[in-house]
Amino acid sequence: MAGIYFHIPFCKQACHYCNFHFSTSLKYKDEMVAAMLRELELQQAYLSGEPVETIYFGGGTPSLLDRRDLDLFFDKIFKHYPTRPDELEITLEANPDDLTPQKIRELRQTLVNRFSIGIQSFSEEDLKFMNRAHNAREALACVQNVQDAGFENLTVDLIYGSPTTSDAQWAANLQQVFDFEIPHLSSYCLTVEEKTALAHFVNTGKARPVDEEQAARQFEFLVKQTEAQGFEHYEISNFAKPGWHSRHNSSYWKGAKYLGIGPSAHSFDGLSRQWNVANNAAYLRSLNEGKIPFEKEILTPEQRYNEYVMTSLRTMWGCDLKKIDELGFESHFLKNVEPYLSEGIVERTESVFKLTAKGKFLADGVASELFVENE
Repeated sequence: MAGIYFHIPFCKQACHYCNFHFSTSLKYKDEMVAAMLRELELQQAYLSGEPVETIYFGGGTPSLLDRRDLDLFFDKIFKHYPTRPDELEITLEANPDDLTPQKIRELRQTLVNRFSIGIQSFSEEDLKFMNRAHNAREALACVQNVQDAGFENLTVDLIYGSPTTSDAQWAANLQQVFDFEIPHLSSYCLTVEEKTALAHFVNTGKARPVDEEQAARQFEFLVKQTEAQGFEHYEISNFAKPGWHSRHNSSYWKGAKYLGIGPSAHSFDGLSRQWNVANNAAYLRSLNEGKIPFEKEILTPEQRYNEYVMTSLRTMWGCDLKKIDELGFESHFLKNVEPYLSEGIVERTESVFKLTAKGKFLADGVASELFVENE
């Protein structure tokens, strides 16, 4: 199983919290699509012939693409990569303000069969604080419009822990998702990333920093409410009704190969990781010369172990001691995981170790304590 990820590096405006690579100018969109098509062709050997089972358009704002752009990508994939078109999961990230009835009808004519909608909140106050391009009315309307058009495989993003998101508003946001009967939810704590507008506001006192107690409280409420609604908490930030897991994102967490196309996109072939330059002009210039502008890192055994622990421990499938033994770090893992077993933060079932409900909010800290130093 392999996946292809497209990073579409354009947005209408910059959200205050976002540190992803993008440009707010669409001037070179057509040139970027052409360059990404060239990269897709140049990289056709990267996945070693493994069938592509998932395609994911992320960014940035992929919903700025039109039907012609998407069809060009699909045609190129089917020409150069082994696929089973009828079995593909094809996800398009979308902003609510882009999902007009006309746009949805256009997308209905493409192979896209799953939407990831960046709602973030159904509250006007939250959306203004985050500097989102859509408003609360559009947040509600887009979900209804997508469902009315016949799309069932949906996920929405919500953010908790914002200074503007009261516990009552957080409960209302979740209830809205439940009322729409959306089968998948991704939910993230607001984080203050360096070199973002939000970081500037916090550093200058124009915005309150994230309240860790509030964030923990809202995360716990999220876990309880989704469980009550029949969702599986299958990754720290992801919740799905049975049968509605994101196949693409699950492949990341399970260590499958994936190819990233576009500026700043990352790729992984099982033994190495590489990433493209995070600069639109440099990316275009290089692809116009028939070269892919990337850096590459061959993963050491220590790095492979650390990545496995970091990703698998975040999931409902957990860390398998058999895999850790294959990587050569069984004794190190067992020694360092023992305190977390004693404290009820990690639990063991035969050879599999998983975070308990108590441990899920501590996932990153637990994983870092299980790491080995890279030699």
